[in-house]
Amino acid sequence: MATDVTSDELEPPWWRRHRGQARRRPPLSRDAIVAAALAIVDAEGVDALTIRRLGQELDTGSASLYWHIAGKDQLYELVYDRIMGEIELPDLDPSRWEEQLKELIRRAYRVVLAHNDAVRMGIGRPPAGPNALRVVEWMLALTRSAGVPDGAAASFGNILGRYLDASILEATMAVTPHEHDEPGEGLQRMREYWASLPADQFPNIRAVADATFDDDALDALFEFGLDLLVRGLAAFREAPR
Repeated sequence: MATDVTSDELEPPWWRRHRGQARRRPPLSRDAIVAAALAIVDAEGVDALTIRRLGQELDTGSASLYWHIAGKDQLYELVYDRIMGEIELPDLDPSRWEEQLKELIRRAYRVVLAHNDAVRMGIGRPPAGPNALRVVEWMLALTRSAGVPDGAAASFGNILGRYLDASILEATMAVTPHEHDEPGEGLQRMREYWASLPADQFPNIRAVADATFDDDALDALFEFGLDLLVRGLAAFREAPR
């Protein structure tokens, strides 16, 4: 029995290739919008992400975008949640909960920092997207199973969000006391300034000038703060569940 063949299938391949080269606007979806928005942030920063610019990037109008997103606030939430989806979560091990918690925080720090100044889209916004909730659920499961009371576990999550936001935001901003500073010059300029202060008035500031403005100061400061937070949380710990 003969199989029906469509006319398209009978066309010479060079016809189909030529037709495929015709400019067609790809179907718009929320995933495509979020991907394009994240690409803009990665390349140019949050300030470059506007509905107008996004429409230009996707070759569409604002009305089409608003069909998929409610507005800029929702766009920020969607993009930030897409970033949260890049955080890998290991299998829970309450026996080493402190190190696992630190590693999660380090991963979140690295993931968000890799996306330019995207942290600005998450500041002041409680976790609501599915990826962000997945991270929060993992963290609560780890801390509660390790014996951290519910109130302390919840408060720790809120404080941790602020700590991460501030740490990442600072890391994206160069220390530039002078607008013409080259990369790295800002830290050196501040180090020299602190070290030059009158010794009789600021002996302690002078003493820590090198440590405060070391080239690796931000990374060391992040690890120090991380250790403080986790040690403080451990003080609230009860018998493991």
